[in-house]
Amino acid sequence: MRETVGLVPSFFKQIPDAYIEEEWHLFKRFIFGKTLIPNKYKELMGIAIHAETKCEYCTLFHTEAAKLFGATEEEIQEAVHYAKMTLGWSAYLNGMRQDYDEFADELQQIGAYLTEQTGQEQNGQPVAQEA
Repeated sequence: MRETVGLVPSFFKQIPDAYIEEEWHLFKRFIFGKTLIPNKYKELMGIAIHAETKCEYCTLFHTEAAKLFGATEEEIQEAVHYAKMTLGWSAYLNGMRQDYDEFADELQQIGAYLTEQTGQEQNGQPVAQEA
């Protein structure tokens, strides 16, 4: 750990010895390793998630990590705003008890329409054009 981040963080010191190796391996892999999702985007997702969970530790961690991986203040702001917007729709759809099957069917129709309009598909899915 010390070689990777310069110290052994206190939150890792509290993990029982039986789990520390596995926890560090996962942490190192997902925070610093190359995965399918670039690190900057994973950290922006972390900010958005923890803006909702309201975990100040995680929000701070992911914000600082996102900056280390090149995220701008504007990108961080957009991630948080996106989380706010999508959570609002979740509250609305669930609160209004939107029919799930109808919702799913309409999404299929929208996908088909967008595919027809753009004539583009990627991995069998429509590629939406920006408005």
